[in-house]
Amino acid sequence: MARLEIRRRYTWNIFQSIEYAGEQDQLQLSSFFTYMLDNVTQLNGNGPDLISQLLDPVIDPWLDRETCYKTISIPESYTGPRISFPLSVSDTNTLLSAFKEQQILHARYVLQLLYETKKLLKQMPNIVHLSTSYTKEITVCGDLHGRLDDLLLIFYKNGLPSAETPYVFNGDFVDRGKKSVEVVILLFAYLLLYPDHMQLNRGNHEDHIMNLRYGFTKEVMQKYKTHSREILQLFQDVFSLLPIATVIDAKILIVHGGISDQTDLELLSSIERHKVKSALRFPRRSLEQLDIGQSHQLGKRMRSTDSSLPRSSHSYNENHRTPSLRKRRCRLSRQNSGDSTSSSSSSSSSCSSLCSPRTPSCISPRTYPSSPSTPYNVLQVPFLDSLSSVPLPSPPQQEREWKQIVDILWSDPKTQEGCSPNTFRGGGCYFGPDISQRLLHQHGLQLLIRSHECKQEGYELCHDGHVITIFSASNYYEEGSNRGAYIKLGKELVPRFYQYQVSRTTRRLTLTQRVRAAEGSALRSLKEKLFAHRSELMTSFQQYDPKETGCVSVGEWARVLESVLRLDLPWRTLRPHLVHLSPDGSVEYQSCFEDVGPGAALPQVSPNLAETLFRYRTDIEIIFNIIDKDHSGLISIEEFRHTWRLFSAHLGVAIDDGAIDELARSIDFNKDGSIDFTEFLEAFRVVHKLDIKEHQLSENMAKKKYT
Repeated sequence: MARLEIRRRYTWNIFQSIEYAGEQDQLQLSSFFTYMLDNVTQLNGNGPDLISQLLDPVIDPWLDRETCYKTISIPESYTGPRISFPLSVSDTNTLLSAFKEQQILHARYVLQLLYETKKLLKQMPNIVHLSTSYTKEITVCGDLHGRLDDLLLIFYKNGLPSAETPYVFNGDFVDRGKKSVEVVILLFAYLLLYPDHMQLNRGNHEDHIMNLRYGFTKEVMQKYKTHSREILQLFQDVFSLLPIATVIDAKILIVHGGISDQTDLELLSSIERHKVKSALRFPRRSLEQLDIGQSHQLGKRMRSTDSSLPRSSHSYNENHRTPSLRKRRCRLSRQNSGDSTSSSSSSSSSCSSLCSPRTPSCISPRTYPSSPSTPYNVLQVPFLDSLSSVPLPSPPQQEREWKQIVDILWSDPKTQEGCSPNTFRGGGCYFGPDISQRLLHQHGLQLLIRSHECKQEGYELCHDGHVITIFSASNYYEEGSNRGAYIKLGKELVPRFYQYQVSRTTRRLTLTQRVRAAEGSALRSLKEKLFAHRSELMTSFQQYDPKETGCVSVGEWARVLESVLRLDLPWRTLRPHLVHLSPDGSVEYQSCFEDVGPGAALPQVSPNLAETLFRYRTDIEIIFNIIDKDHSGLISIEEFRHTWRLFSAHLGVAIDDGAIDELARSIDFNKDGSIDFTEFLEAFRVVHKLDIKEHQLSENMAKKKYT
């Protein structure tokens, strides 16, 4: 049993480390786009038109009018669910039944639903106050991530949303799962039906840039090919209007991620939240603001200087709300709590206001990581062929507001005291028990409920029980990997936890079988990671192997993996699953790559370029999708070249233009000047050799059967 628990723990560590590494990649790519959009014009006179549509999209005014859906007709051949507005219980029941039967809601209804949701959310405050005075219990749910089965199971076990069964869903409704559209449509439908008894907080995945990487954008494009652009733009607007926090009985604060030592509830309540379309979109700060002038000479670096980040002290009082923030016709939200007035901290922060996704990767390239000693109030930017360290001025109001939202959406608790940048995710902060205790005490609160992290049991308590993590997507990493859970809170405000696990097969498996299945999936993902960094790993291994024996010690092998992959994993424990030992006990390091190999890669691609494609395949796909304005899956050869120029700048590495041109010509199979990038990317995926053998075996057996 002890060995089984060890396997379960390192399996969990693998899943989580790879997940957070992906988030770091997304933050770096988004920061790169932000920097390009803000500063490339000033550096070389060319504005990046291809990415401006993503980061600074111009929302069509047409989408703010009823004509955005009324002009769309529903054909008689449509067999999906039909609903009418204002919604009734019959309509939500229709949606539930239709989604259980794998039916798709027509684009006209989706646009009308989003239009009505947007109108409602505009009336709601940033921080919604609920009360248990008018209901027996309030149910709090965590991340769903497009798992429709989990949402349906919650409704089955706990009851559908109603006046008697109010809910708070704490963000991350979309991405990763295959039914994000259905999940978010149901949540919005119940919000419209029961605005007094349904509360939706924003999560870090209610973000159109995150949606590009993690699946929601692609899902909408596949399900609504004709009207995907309009639907995605309205989703972007609606996501930015979601409230960012909920308070129950003036005692329990509910946010998606967490807090920092600079979290200011008074400031949060007054922010124009709709302006933060993406928490990954760093507020504009031009080169002039950063004081990079013409006097800089080639190769010259400015001296780093410290600058303070002053904060004004505010008091927080629920009654100190403008009328526009209290328009919600919600008995639960109309609750006075004058006794919660207190002052927020004005102490200096141990994690900078830019500890969130703040620095573009072209500012701090992957190949030139910033020194750990670099102050957080110093920004490194490329100037000609060198890096210049620039003291940051005091953050403007827009930047302070942006940071408040980033910390709420991205932060995680830690056991150590204090507040520090969340380097594991790349965004937000780590906050310790002293930080949570201080905020709770300041505002007369007794509990912080947050989500954002998958937990094996579906929930977890920390900071002496004052912080609770709730996660509602079961089987998040793999079938049987974790349970989902939700919380019920009555008038006594004592949280009661309810666990579940959606599974058609898990119940029939023993614990050992479940652990083995999850472990196998985690190890496959880890081996893909090793293959994608093969060149770096081999170079590092060979530094420990000057005699070219093909072997290094176990300690040297572990050090190389830790330094190259930067995953916080027990490499010595994992060693038997990843490499072979020689008779003398040393590691045959090339055996790391035995079980995986390239797919049907194109012969025109050099090995170095191929590895780059394998490693950054997701980033490349995101850039392609931005360039592919009509979602056709095709881009021109010139756009293909532009993609690579952007991408090489993002990586901070040189990619030969001649090789790219030759590659572009070779994959323009019908010579029409267009490239099918879906087929192109499919060639650059990691293939497990065991899968190939099993596929060949099954094919041979099938042939024998019919001969």
